[in-house]
Amino acid sequence: MSPKIWTIHTGVAVSIPRDDIDTDQILPKQFMKLINKKGFGKHLFHDWRYSDPEGNIPNPEFILNRERSKNASVLVAGKNFGCGSSREHAPWALSDFGFRAILAPSFADIFSINSAKNGIALIRLKEEEIQYLNEWISKNPGSQIRINLENSEVQAGDRTFFFHLDTASVNRIRNGWDDIDITLKNAKEILDFEQKRRIERPFLEVQW
Repeated sequence: MSPKIWTIHTGVAVSIPRDDIDTDQILPKQFMKLINKKGFGKHLFHDWRYSDPEGNIPNPEFILNRERSKNASVLVAGKNFGCGSSREHAPWALSDFGFRAILAPSFADIFSINSAKNGIALIRLKEEEIQYLNEWISKNPGSQIRINLENSEVQAGDRTFFFHLDTASVNRIRNGWDDIDITLKNAKEILDFEQKRRIERPFLEVQW
């Protein structure tokens, strides 16, 4: 599953106003046996989303099981989203479910790197701005939020918020680049460096 490419995204927004949502809550460890990126969306937030361990009985109280949250692609969350163990399966699950952007006051560092690789924009806003969005979504269920990576803008109703997302993450999302793509993009520079190193430091060459 290649990352979704986008610059401007408009999608239904849902709110989970909790701090410290960790990767085990996003995708519990028992679902990490596969390395194919597809199929993890059904296990997203499993322990909150289902009333039974097998995932057959949806919890009607959880936001993603409500009719108004169908096709949600923008998630508003609390501080330190994505904390806990480093598992790329967590952004795989978010992406496979359909999320393209997560808005929160802060994110775990490693989770941020893994998310950009999978086409998910992690957008940091001020706590009071996140609080406004939580209330706005509650009053306007099923409403859409528009995110523009080029202009660094978030639009919700008649309000506009501005954010900063590092250039590397923006380029990954806008072009669908993964680590291999970026390495190949810099192939000439890598080869030039290796040639220069061999000339300047021949003693580093391993003789077989």
